[in-house]
Amino acid sequence: MNGYKVILASASPRRQQFFRDLDIDFEIRLKEVEEIYPPELKEVEITDFLAQLKADAFVDDIGDNEIIVTSDTIVWHQDKALGKPVDFNDAFDILSKLSASTHQVFTSVCFKSKHGSEVINEMTKVTFGSLTADEIRYYLNNHNPYDKAGAYGIQDWIGLVAVTKIEGSYANVMGMPTDKVYEYLSKFNRKNI
Repeated sequence: MNGYKVILASASPRRQQFFRDLDIDFEIRLKEVEEIYPPELKEVEITDFLAQLKADAFVDDIGDNEIIVTSDTIVWHQDKALGKPVDFNDAFDILSKLSASTHQVFTSVCFKSKHGSEVINEMTKVTFGSLTADEIRYYLNNHNPYDKAGAYGIQDWIGLVAVTKIEGSYANVMGMPTDKVYEYLSKFNRKNI
């Protein structure tokens, strides 16, 4: 990165693994941020707002040669944002709603430096086949989807048995549009030679 240090501000093990898989040299730096957004926001407006909000928490802590990378993902279904479930019953309810329907996954990524910030985003459509109550309970009892938007990980068992169609980026559903992140950082690197 020609003297720039990439700071990934995410506790998500999937996002951290993406950066390792992309061979991006990075450091993890975390800050607690209350993820509240204006109620009138919809779809990608929500993730854009939250990604920027997370980045803005670092406004006084960015070094001259640092790029802060923050991200947010939501599942959008029937005109409603589905975030991370709070408990088993909430997760069961979310997955019951996603069964036999199509939803959208929005992820926004904010890049912030001393010179400003920019947000990129991606949308992927995911279609689930029908899930029985027993299948949902099996998934919830044998996997840990409580840190995942929409109460599921597409890379988990449920992705193998329930996802019948995907339109767009698979990595985006896991929490980061890796192709766009790589492209952005590559362009940033070339601009700062």
